[in-house]
Amino acid sequence: MASVLTVNKAASPIDLGRRRSGIDKRPSTEPLEVRAPGPRKGGLGSGVVGDAICDSKHHGGDDQAVYAYAREDLDRWEGDLDRELTNGMFGENLTTSGLDVTGLLIGERLSVGGDGLVLEVTSPRTPCQTFVQWLGIRGWMKTFTAAGVPGAYFRVIHPGTIRGGDRIDVLSRPDHNVTVGTVFTALMGDSDLLPTLAVADALPEKIKALVAKRT
Repeated sequence: MASVLTVNKAASPIDLGRRRSGIDKRPSTEPLEVRAPGPRKGGLGSGVVGDAICDSKHHGGDDQAVYAYAREDLDRWEGDLDRELTNGMFGENLTTSGLDVTGLLIGERLSVGGDGLVLEVTSPRTPCQTFVQWLGIRGWMKTFTAAGVPGAYFRVIHPGTIRGGDRIDVLSRPDHNVTVGTVFTALMGDSDLLPTLAVADALPEKIKALVAKRT
């Protein structure tokens, strides 16, 4: 059974050189509200309530409201890197179990927990300098890219409350074969794949614009 191991948030930003970041996410002991798109009160959009987001140009937003990474992939990284990786250490809001996150289809919808939360897969995470600085691993961007297990971003279709132990169920799957991993490969080097992404209507507009240039 697929489930949420922990729900993670950054209670406050950290300083990474000249950057401030909300990448330092820690498991919450309390249920957390996940907000849907709507009027932005106090500059807040959709996503996990209480999670710090500093660089709103590149992080967060309705198409990147929730980020998930599989514990199984973290475990493999632990072996490869020979270091402990706690839940949330990749900056993920959801650390999952029993779910092939990178194999999810763009537009696939998941029901999480019993409070009505519905998430829709939008895109892969692409590595940035903040991620590199946070982990402090030489060549990390290249290493992470080569592994091809980026985790997935989601938009919130229906809000709800989420907690560790919540079950994850598939509500619907689109009739194409464009996975999170396929999009990651196309964005991170194999640009010949970009035209094949056009069938994935749930992609964020900025990725659709890249695809349109190649079709």
